[in-house]
Amino acid sequence: MIMRENFNDFITRFSEGLSNLFHDDNNIDALSLERGLPDAVWDDIMGMQPLSVAIPEEFGGRGLHVSECLGVLAAASYESLPLSLTFGINIALFMEPLAKYGHEEIQKGIFDRFLNDKAMGGLMITEPDYGSDALNMQTQYTETENGYRIKGKKHWQGLTGMADYWIVAARKANPSGDLARDIDFFVTAENMPGQQIQVEKYFNNLGLYMIPYGLNTLDLEVPANQRLQAPRTGIKMMLDILHRSRLQFPGMAMGFIRRMLDEALQHTDQRMVAGKKLAEMDSVRYQLSRIQAAYSLCSGMCARSSGMSGIDQELATRGMEANVMKALVTDLMQESAQICVQLNGSAGYKLDHVAGRGIVDSRPFQIFEGSNEMLYTQIAEGMIKAMKKSKDLHLKRYLAGEPLTSRVADQFGDLFDFQIGENLPQRQLVSLGRVMARVASLQYVEVMTEAGFRSDLYENTRKHMEADVRQLLTRLRSLNDAEPVEGYRESSDWMQFIIH
Repeated sequence: MIMRENFNDFITRFSEGLSNLFHDDNNIDALSLERGLPDAVWDDIMGMQPLSVAIPEEFGGRGLHVSECLGVLAAASYESLPLSLTFGINIALFMEPLAKYGHEEIQKGIFDRFLNDKAMGGLMITEPDYGSDALNMQTQYTETENGYRIKGKKHWQGLTGMADYWIVAARKANPSGDLARDIDFFVTAENMPGQQIQVEKYFNNLGLYMIPYGLNTLDLEVPANQRLQAPRTGIKMMLDILHRSRLQFPGMAMGFIRRMLDEALQHTDQRMVAGKKLAEMDSVRYQLSRIQAAYSLCSGMCARSSGMSGIDQELATRGMEANVMKALVTDLMQESAQICVQLNGSAGYKLDHVAGRGIVDSRPFQIFEGSNEMLYTQIAEGMIKAMKKSKDLHLKRYLAGEPLTSRVADQFGDLFDFQIGENLPQRQLVSLGRVMARVASLQYVEVMTEAGFRSDLYENTRKHMEADVRQLLTRLRSLNDAEPVEGYRESSDWMQFIIH
């Protein structure tokens, strides 16, 4: 059985199966330009039971080991980033929350359908007027004789109209008509009477064509046992779910970045310019080493996430690491795709080329589940809060004493030897957050290197992170206070100022 199969054999078979399916039986470049995937292709993919890694052993799965979940995400993203995101939505936003917070009496039936009927699930939080402002969502519920009535609108949920199950976030409607501050979560089943979610319209999303997105209307009733069980508050449960999801972004990034690296290495090794290989040019070698640094950083994140983000862990208070991984690794995905396109020249600038498509498909990763600017700001605010608590705003001493950075802080020399301002504008908070993300992520790689990871890859990564930090600290210490100019068109028509 798949559940008893050695994971190395399982992931090898899955990777080879995807490769054969996308390159021998079908053309992944052509499929990626279509909305959705043909049912026969989905059947073949799900027939390999990739989501078995996210099902507890007592329900017939492989045991919900984070390393296996990340391994499946990485194998999928090497071939198709949208496919990996589809698995990521299922694993982090439905299956793990169900395994941790769901009533046991509904878990078995749902997990059985994931194993045997190729079911899928997703999470509904975002609303048309409340994107990142989830605490003010207007979807509401009231108690009924047999359960809960839920009404509202949700949008931009991956797998809209495609998922068999949803976890829906809503706030309790009080008798006064106000909504409670806390948030609750409910499982809905599309195959159950009165639980269907209506798709009002589908969005024409720019990339990730494989995944349907849209606007949903909710007016349904679920039994009492389909409400997730919050150990303390629903807000803490939401943070636990979202942080665990962000900590699994490196899995989706891993295969994608490795694919960009392999494509770039292969092309630059084969492409001849002026009698020598493209890969022999100095600027090209620099760019290749940038993708390799991204590969190393992502590897470190995967290793760290595998050791600390299982459902047995409480992650509501682990926002710093969750934000570090999600924000930096998605920036690295976009940079790696941009470099790969640049090195491939005109060939890469095609939607049916894996790198050109990668630019479009990886871009929303920097936006959803918290835009990166917001996450970097939160990282910096957390740093400054800790500094103020210790009554010491010296950056080097903070990084030397912070467990996430203490092992590598001294490798940056005196770059951090200065005091941080107490009231930084947001643009500088973003720069400070980017610094923290790089230093913390470098430490993940340093820990791996001590255990046997390639030291030459680590050294190149360290050089790139030092260079990045130098640039970011320049922005941090020298405020650029430029502001948008109101009514900018007045006296700004270049036709009036031709220079001879």
